[in-house]
Amino acid sequence: MGRAAPRSASALLLLLLLLRAERPRGAELTFELPDNAKQCFHEEVEQGVKFSLDYQVITGGHYDVDCYVEDPQGNPIYRETKKQYDSFTHRAEVKGVYQFCFSNEFSTFSHKTVYFDFQVGDEPPILPDMGNRVTALTQSPNPSPLRVP
Repeated sequence: MGRAAPRSASALLLLLLLLRAERPRGAELTFELPDNAKQCFHEEVEQGVKFSLDYQVITGGHYDVDCYVEDPQGNPIYRETKKQYDSFTHRAEVKGVYQFCFSNEFSTFSHKTVYFDFQVGDEPPILPDMGNRVTALTQSPNPSPLRVP
């Protein structure tokens, strides 16, 4: 009985490591952005890998910030000004360190609290055969229009 416990513990550890390997990596953070300031973050991304950035200003001023994302060569691939929230998804064309920045440089008196979620990699399907499953919405070859009595 004593030998079965280490073997099952090793199997459980291996299973957890395999599950972790398939999951996308990322960062989720809420931070203070002072007035007249800029804060940048960096993440290395492999070529061909998808990444996404979701952000929202949760307190301060008019709830707006400037946000931009640059590729490893410094080329802008996303730029928005004075947004309260937004989402951006991109597939990396080159391997390297991508930079994303939040700026409150336009504000001279109100600091902001910003939340972001940066994810790297494709989200695996919840069910292994999800793409091949038939549902009520995909079964009908000729859906009839809804009619209001």
